[in-house]
Amino acid sequence: MRILRLTASPYAVAIGVALGVFVSWTPFIGVHFVMAFALTYLFSGNMVAAALGCAAFGNPLTYPFIWGTTWEVGHLLLNRGDEMHGQSIDLAALFHELHLNELWRPVLEPMLVGSIPPAVVTSVIAYFAIFYAVRGFQSRRRERLMERARLRLATPVQETV
Repeated sequence: MRILRLTASPYAVAIGVALGVFVSWTPFIGVHFVMAFALTYLFSGNMVAAALGCAAFGNPLTYPFIWGTTWEVGHLLLNRGDEMHGQSIDLAALFHELHLNELWRPVLEPMLVGSIPPAVVTSVIAYFAIFYAVRGFQSRRRERLMERARLRLATPVQETV
């Protein structure tokens, strides 16, 4: 409901949410909001909608699904299905020692490549769903306000003594 009540145009709200959803698919946890704000600024969207899109789509309940999907799609697109079979990666050690060059190929590259197709699909769906929902909500709200104004104008004003 918070998204529907934003006072921006339906485009600005929808593009903000869509970009928030888009960046939630990327493996760059911790900078999703910054990425969403930067993209939303470039596309003239609503920053609050972008933050709500990030928070609603990318959260601790959805991240395991997102990471699993991006991992599998990335390995499929990079044709690495059997390459990692039987190998293990000590992620804790790689993060602790910050060996990003060793972290890139086995983890980040497939997740980044694998994030693009589902990010595009879900953000396009989110854009159109939010656009039409906001447009309908705003038009119904305008009609209610116009009806209230008509009723106020039609009611005679009584003098108080």
